[in-house]
Amino acid sequence: MNILAFGASNSTQSINKTVALYAANQVHNSQITLVDLADYDLPLYSIDRENSHGIPEKAQQLFTMIGRSDAVVISYAEHNGSYTAAYKNVFDWMSRIDQKVFQDKSMVLFATSPGPGGAQNVLASAVQSAPYFGGNVLASLSIPSFFDNFSQGTPVSQKVRDDIQFTMAPLLDVSLA
Repeated sequence: MNILAFGASNSTQSINKTVALYAANQVHNSQITLVDLADYDLPLYSIDRENSHGIPEKAQQLFTMIGRSDAVVISYAEHNGSYTAAYKNVFDWMSRIDQKVFQDKSMVLFATSPGPGGAQNVLASAVQSAPYFGGNVLASLSIPSFFDNFSQGTPVSQKVRDDIQFTMAPLLDVSLA
């Protein structure tokens, strides 16, 4: 199974990228492509930019990567109760290629934050909206208090490891089919 994984943040220290990578690695014998949104610094979307310059190559590149994957694992960062500007901008550009950005891929969605909210607001938005954009959301999980729950890229408690493994289980079923 080819899994495309990324944290929906452009932070070089993205805790959501850490969660996405750890989760994707739970699908054994899979090929994981880890995307860093910091590599997708695109001009702010506007119809005027699109009309005058077209869709940026990086947006086309990420859209193609989604299309070539078997599944997508995203962990969402939350800024002011919503998507990060970096994620929303890349998403907006890709939606101009095709509104079905996720191209009918199986998806497992996560969110985490340093605080006790675990980015639940953005995760709820992502789970609700993904089907409209071609996403087949199999499961989702919010992980609160990241720095209490992860150390050196790995969950510190068996409960969090079990929660992530349980959340990834539907993707394991897809890979076996």
